[in-house]
Amino acid sequence: MASFRELLEQARSVIREVDTAEGEELLERGWTLLDVREPDEYEQGAIPGSVHIPRGQLESTIENRLPDRSTPLVVMCAGGVRSAFAARTLGEMGYEQVVSLDGGFNKWKDEGRPWQRPRTLTPEQRHRYHRHLLVPEIGEEGQLKLLDSRVLLLGAGGLGSPAALYLAAAGVGTLGIVDMDVVDESNLQRQILHNVERIGERKVESARRTLTALNPDVEVVTYDTRLGADNICEILEGYDVVVDGADNFPSRYILNDASVKLGVPVVHGSIFRFEGQVTVFDPRRGPTYRDMLPEAPPPEFAPSCAEAGVLGVLPGIVGSIQALETIKLLLGIGEPLIGRLLTFDALEMSFREYVLRVDPDNRVTWENRDRIEITELDGLCMPSFTPA
Repeated sequence: MASFRELLEQARSVIREVDTAEGEELLERGWTLLDVREPDEYEQGAIPGSVHIPRGQLESTIENRLPDRSTPLVVMCAGGVRSAFAARTLGEMGYEQVVSLDGGFNKWKDEGRPWQRPRTLTPEQRHRYHRHLLVPEIGEEGQLKLLDSRVLLLGAGGLGSPAALYLAAAGVGTLGIVDMDVVDESNLQRQILHNVERIGERKVESARRTLTALNPDVEVVTYDTRLGADNICEILEGYDVVVDGADNFPSRYILNDASVKLGVPVVHGSIFRFEGQVTVFDPRRGPTYRDMLPEAPPPEFAPSCAEAGVLGVLPGIVGSIQALETIKLLLGIGEPLIGRLLTFDALEMSFREYVLRVDPDNRVTWENRDRIEITELDGLCMPSFTPA
């Protein structure tokens, strides 16, 4: 049986160790610093830009956090022991360029090299978001990113209700809500942000009360106003993603034009009786609403929910998918529905996917953003441009 010292010597015999000076030089050349200390050690101080994975979670987590095995890694612990074992493990897992930092963080700090106290979750937040922290694609870094994120919801109705609830529960730090309506008894069959005690109350205020009661980490910014050409760019400015729960075509087209001009992704959803659809319009990476629907259809072919009706649970499904796509965009994970239209039929319980492509005749594009004029739209919802 091998002793601890013998195991350490075996590990050091098959890895490369570097001193702090060479380690700093490698980091300046673009190598990634992997910190394998425990969370309480990391909270006391860390090297800026490091990736933190505790040694006990390394094997189960590294492939999700650093999937490219050609990424050059400098592995660090407190003194250089755990990092030696970690470097050996990474080599066995196929990582091609791995070195262990001799002396670790303690020596780095003692020599006066740059370090800082990293921002971390509070104990209460760790408990609240514990299930997120267990997911390698999220972890503490992702949760902090969510807390720093800003999402604007267009509407506090059928789609906005489930989307807002799940985004608030997930810890999205700022939620803006645009709605100029009041809570009506007919809303309560599907608009789960509200309740009978709030009938007659402004929807944005009802939504704010529900969301802040769910998660005090979330700041709710309310816009009790009609979204129009005079205010849409000012409202959208500073938000990372927009969740589109609009129920009329002029609002969807003016949102499209403003989001393209500002470069803000829109997670679009719509519902009709038993059917729903979701897609992501990111003007920098794919088609937009005007590519999918260049002109608004006649009113008789696109009745509203108030005219045609909707199954109450349907917006819960579609709005939840919108929340999911929003979180993926905020964290930069997975494959968002960019260039893909996902449709749902509740009666068949079936999903179908359609490819969306850029319309070559569409002039409302990111490349053309400086010429887009945000104006009140006519019945055909046609865009306006400044002269070339």
